[in-house]
Amino acid sequence: MKSKNKQVIVIGDRILIKPDEGEKKSAAGLYLPASVLEKQDVRSGIVVEVGPGIPLGNPDENIEEPWRQSEKKVAYFPPQAELGDYALFLNKAAIEIKVEDQSYLIVPQSAILVLIRDDFDTLTD
Repeated sequence: MKSKNKQVIVIGDRILIKPDEGEKKSAAGLYLPASVLEKQDVRSGIVVEVGPGIPLGNPDENIEEPWRQSEKKVAYFPPQAELGDYALFLNKAAIEIKVEDQSYLIVPQSAILVLIRDDFDTLTD
């Protein structure tokens, strides 16, 4: 993710999420302030950046001769989240950061409960 003066690089299987903010309406019709929403077990937001995934070992690597230098290519097991997905995640696993006065949450893929994605291919049925 790039902002005006900074580039945010997400590492590993982490996901950068712009959390839903503002007041939400409860089931009883009451409006809940943001401070109450932050204390909930499950939160939601939009995926704005995704890390490359979990690095995998290279099965072709010759471990019998580790002193030989070769060009190493890192392979990753990619995360399921994609940019623009709407994510529901466990709040306890989220870490809040601010980039140029905008709040974001860093969430490991294991803390994401569900992803909601617009699928335009199914609309043509």
